[in-house]
Amino acid sequence: MSTTSLYSPIASAALAIGGAHLPRLGFGTYGMSGPRLEEILVAALRHGFRHIDTAQMYQNEADVGAAIRASGIPRHDIFVTTKVWVDNYPAERFSASVDQSLLNLQSDHIDLLLVHWPRGSVSIAEQIEGLNRSVDAGKVRHIGVSNFNADMMQSAIKLSRHPIVTNQVEYHPFLDQSVLLKAVDVNKTSLMAYCGMALGRVFESPVLKEIAARNERTIAQIVLRWLIQQPHIVALSRTEKIERIVDNVRVFDFELSQEDMQTIATLRSPGSRIVSPPHLAPAWD
Repeated sequence: MSTTSLYSPIASAALAIGGAHLPRLGFGTYGMSGPRLEEILVAALRHGFRHIDTAQMYQNEADVGAAIRASGIPRHDIFVTTKVWVDNYPAERFSASVDQSLLNLQSDHIDLLLVHWPRGSVSIAEQIEGLNRSVDAGKVRHIGVSNFNADMMQSAIKLSRHPIVTNQVEYHPFLDQSVLLKAVDVNKTSLMAYCGMALGRVFESPVLKEIAARNERTIAQIVLRWLIQQPHIVALSRTEKIERIVDNVRVFDFELSQEDMQTIATLRSPGSRIVSPPHLAPAWD
């Protein structure tokens, strides 16, 4: 069987938001680069992943592009998200940085372009204008934001000529994102969850261990399923171990009971936010 015909459950499981079809499960690449990242991404694509998340700040867009070409999966079958770094928000740098991302990715378009943090060198209005110009120029198909609180997200939506299709933020069982989730629902957009495994904290939870054992699944599968089983959620999976990729993609062939969903939601607790650089982060909800 050729790699281009491999079945992908992710390809058929997508959120329709603002004209975009966001694969419910993506592969995150933060902290990885070089030949090892290429090897991992080729394996991920060949095992069914069709959404790759990268960023200018990760300094691995070229590796992502190389992996896509090496995978044998047609570019049009792969959804690529990348993010503009805060230093590139001024109008004179924004467009050039997107051109560089396209060059790095060896692609004629970016499927989803986000601004990485709200507290950059220009106003949110200017950030959103940069995103819109990228769509108008035909470089980008869809746009969104990252690490915005609910009020900032609503402002971005009002300011934008094109739909803001997602807000990529930290979300895992220990972090209460109820305010943002309500805003996502009201505004008919999506939440793209990163850091879902809470830097490994989920693997030490007795509650998650019990649910995983009872469902005959791994804890990672339980957490990923908990995320995507919620309305309007896209989950980013990240692993540096190729052997875990097969398990992580197998989250579309089972459902958690409502009791399990609610039990996992009770794990949220104060002080559980992991990613919050003081010079970039907003006042969180």
